[in-house]
Amino acid sequence: MRKRVFEIDTYLRPEEAFHYARKDLDPAPPEIVHTHDYYELFLVEQGRTRHSINGVEETLETGAMVFIRPTDIHAFQADAEAGCRIMNVMFRREVAAHLVARYAEDFEGRLFWSEDDLPVTVQMNGAQRERAINTMQTMRNTRRSLARVEHFLLTVMTHVLDEAATIHERAPTWLITACQEARRPEIFRRGAAGFVASAGRGHEHVCRQARRFLGVSPTEYVNRVRMQHAAMLLATTRLTMQEVAQDCGIENLSHFHRLFREIYGSTPHQYRLRRKRDPIQSGAVMA
Repeated sequence: MRKRVFEIDTYLRPEEAFHYARKDLDPAPPEIVHTHDYYELFLVEQGRTRHSINGVEETLETGAMVFIRPTDIHAFQADAEAGCRIMNVMFRREVAAHLVARYAEDFEGRLFWSEDDLPVTVQMNGAQRERAINTMQTMRNTRRSLARVEHFLLTVMTHVLDEAATIHERAPTWLITACQEARRPEIFRRGAAGFVASAGRGHEHVCRQARRFLGVSPTEYVNRVRMQHAAMLLATTRLTMQEVAQDCGIENLSHFHRLFREIYGSTPHQYRLRRKRDPIQSGAVMA
């Protein structure tokens, strides 16, 4: 199969720092593989694709997010029945170099900077997938500045991904387990008590370690997970606001509205209307 090299300057003006695209992939077998002189983050928004990556064939399902490095060689083929739509953000090497230099303790050797043979792939489902889609969508109609793409990438790496995927290597295993368990409805509906019970440690100790390694309290962590679950329900069901709140483990509707606005910057009703409209049209053809 022939190989082609794509260059970032084909897509960007000198003053621009990133390019966004949203497109439906071709179900025909690819005739070429490609590499490039930039980094790219892509998310499988709908469907399924066969991904040829560094000589390996893999199937990516809806919710797969892949951290492609400049040295990776890949190609796509959409599933003939399910089709495939992806969202993509690509950016200059200088952006990646700036991020890993500034936040080396968090990112060196991880995600875009992994030295493994294959790029890092994170499979997201449910509320986490909804959060990823929302975050990617913010890049469609925004100024293509360095500050904007840096903010986007930090959001992806510290908020969209599970904290367990980016938590510091010195974090105790029990805390990572508690983060993973807290994404289960039967746990987050119990609030901070569910998080602490999953940790299997004393309340004060769990609070101290959560603030140290997550930067938030167990209550704040669980409320974030609850609102992510709420966002998924608002976008994909016809449940009433009261039913959504109760499914998150929150009885007080005013409290639910306040928490949701803190996380998403809008009321639950406004969020539902915005997601139902799905205003984004297919993006430009990506590399």
